[in-house]
Amino acid sequence: MAAVDMQNRGPRTYGNWRRPTSPGILGLGSVGTVLLLGGLIMVVAVVMIAGLLEAVILGGILGLVMLAVLTKDSHGKNILSRGGARVAWWSSRSRGSNIYRSGPLGRALWGTFQLPGLAAPTRLTEHTDSYGRKFALLYTPATSSFSVVIGTEPDGAALVDQEQIDVWVADWGHWLANLGDEPGIEAASVTIEAAPDSGTRLRREIDMNMDDEAPAFAKAMLGEVRVTYPSGSSTVKAFASITFNASHRSGSKKRQAEEMARELAARLPGLTAGLQATGAGAAHPLSAQELCETIRIAYDPAAAVLIDEAHAAGETPELTWPDVGPSAAQASWGGYRHDSAYSCTWAMTSAPRGNVQSGVLARLLAPHRDIARKRVTLLYRPIDAAKAAAMVEADLRAAEFRVTSTNKPAARDSLAVRAAAATASEEASGAGLVQFGMLVTATVTDLEKEADARAAIDNLSATARLRIRPVYGSQDSAFAAALPLGLVLPKHIKVPAELREKL
Repeated sequence: MAAVDMQNRGPRTYGNWRRPTSPGILGLGSVGTVLLLGGLIMVVAVVMIAGLLEAVILGGILGLVMLAVLTKDSHGKNILSRGGARVAWWSSRSRGSNIYRSGPLGRALWGTFQLPGLAAPTRLTEHTDSYGRKFALLYTPATSSFSVVIGTEPDGAALVDQEQIDVWVADWGHWLANLGDEPGIEAASVTIEAAPDSGTRLRREIDMNMDDEAPAFAKAMLGEVRVTYPSGSSTVKAFASITFNASHRSGSKKRQAEEMARELAARLPGLTAGLQATGAGAAHPLSAQELCETIRIAYDPAAAVLIDEAHAAGETPELTWPDVGPSAAQASWGGYRHDSAYSCTWAMTSAPRGNVQSGVLARLLAPHRDIARKRVTLLYRPIDAAKAAAMVEADLRAAEFRVTSTNKPAARDSLAVRAAAATASEEASGAGLVQFGMLVTATVTDLEKEADARAAIDNLSATARLRIRPVYGSQDSAFAAALPLGLVLPKHIKVPAELREKL
């Protein structure tokens, strides 16, 4: 019998994240190549019909357009996309749509505190699953999708063997891969929120368990703990949102909330049970009251203390969905002011290059002293098996085309071919394919700490080997997308993401 030496095995690493590419010439995608060739044909036609001068002018315009497409910054954004974002922001600010006022003196209907922006038309209902647990069902009319939010209590990696952590990561990969086989699932997101602890729960626990006959020294010690321990402490919460399409399949009739709730009532126990095996701890669907409290605190962090004190007193602050939004909000080019706080949201533009270990996001997810509330949201879009096979094969052909289109291929292109081949091999072996992104929101209650929070996020992203940039011109939409609401951002964009990637 042979013995396996587990001590000599190195730490497990993860990597090979690829952005889908499109074949083209001169660094362009398929759509950009078609535009270039069509423009050249038009130039030749103008030479034959109008004359040389007109053809030179048209050629100059075509060259400027191609230059705007090919000139990219460190985040992969070209001049055309940056200019489009700036024009859209100017248009939004001129219409006043970046300013929101609700309540009796605001613009919301019936004097309510309706959510602003992308989340404004959402509707919330509450139902019961097959385990008898209440769950909130959120309907987004703009995308015809339903979302459920699952609350989790992660165990953390402290004092946990590396073998157990590897098992959790593997189970998390299996859970994401299985989402592609679940009928009707469009997207999923995981939100980890680090926020200051009000200390209400600790004080309530001490008051309820204090023995009147305890020694004076013990009472004094617990009294000091009751006062000093909540100061500077923090709490970490995690939510998983799953978004379902209202239609069974393309072209079929859209289901209503009651019909969708009956189906999800039987599917939620399986989804929560699979999530518990990933190290997420006890997973349970959020009720309508819990979801309303979560969103209310996100827009107005000052309400967190009042809600905690109400729960400590045995009372439930009844909130309805039309009353969880901010009373005032204003989006600027690089930030978002909402009620009692100011937030800035960053979007990931590049995943870590090379291989990383399982704890690469540990410092980014942990609480930070310069940030009052920090929210990190991982966005996933599972791809079904049929579409995944075609996508990885097309990506492999595109990578091979870039290598063979020149006599001296770049080292990055050669490496891209090997990475695309590895992805295609893994997909053929049964691995799932998932598109992912990340949003990071930093919230401060004092505007003087804004610069410190921005510097902290820049430093934390470097430790996670991520490349991120502020979502300029769309801070209000990015803030809503980072919340556990199940919003699918690509469906809210006027220009399809597939078209922009092939440009």
